[in-house]
Amino acid sequence: MSEEHDEVGGSAQSESAAPGPVAPTDPTAPGPVAPTDQAPQRQPRPIIERIGLAAVALVLAILFGGVAAASWIGGELFLAVMGAVGCLMTLWVGALTLFRG
Repeated sequence: MSEEHDEVGGSAQSESAAPGPVAPTDPTAPGPVAPTDQAPQRQPRPIIERIGLAAVALVLAILFGGVAAASWIGGELFLAVMGAVGCLMTLWVGALTLFRG
C-alpha cells in the first residue's frame, strides 16, 4: 500500500487536515440579521380558510367519535376512551381555528 492511503482506502492527509472556514458564494448577499425584541405581526386567516379547516376538524372528530362508540359497544374500553379523547381534542382545535383565526 502507498503512504497516501490508509487501510480502508481513504486519504491520510484528509483525516489530519482541519476544515477551514467556508467562503460565501455571493459577496453582495446581505449579512445575518440581528434578532429583535418585537414579534412578527400575526395576520388572522381568511374566514373561508377558517371555515374549511373547522369543517375538516369536524369530519375527523366524527370519525374519532365513531371509533369511540364502536369500541364502547365492542367492549374495548381503552380504545373507546382514546377515541373519545381524540374526538374532544379535534373539536377543541377546530373551534380554536374557527374563533381565534
